[in-house]
Amino acid sequence: MTWHELVRRIRTSGRYTTDAEAEDVLRAVLTVLGGHVIGEERCELVRLLPTGAGEILASRIPLTQPLTAPEFVEAVAAGLGSVPLPTARWGVGTVLGVLAETAGEELTGRILAGLPRGYALLFGRAELVPAA
Repeated sequence: MTWHELVRRIRTSGRYTTDAEAEDVLRAVLTVLGGHVIGEERCELVRLLPTGAGEILASRIPLTQPLTAPEFVEAVAAGLGSVPLPTARWGVGTVLGVLAETAGEELTGRILAGLPRGYALLFGRAELVPAA
């Protein structure tokens, strides 16, 4: 897949009006995500993404304390110039949903296992919680 193909997938999935809008959202999400995905999962995801996207992801220093899912959305909103949280949430869900499709079930599951609870919904997955 090329950078342009990834942007087009984001544009279509997120119903953005321009490639530039989809690209901005993609860059913002990858920038924040890059600090959260670590280890072999990070290497595998970088290999699956087009060069530009993989470089954004790989250039981020891993965080010692990952953001909660709501904080992740807030960080993306700030990266997009303080867009409203529902707009940022839509963008996060769009990009992470496309990344999950690209990564496949197994890798996406491993990525989610390394993130705090609450991220599954951002990736377009249900988060099952054991009964108490």
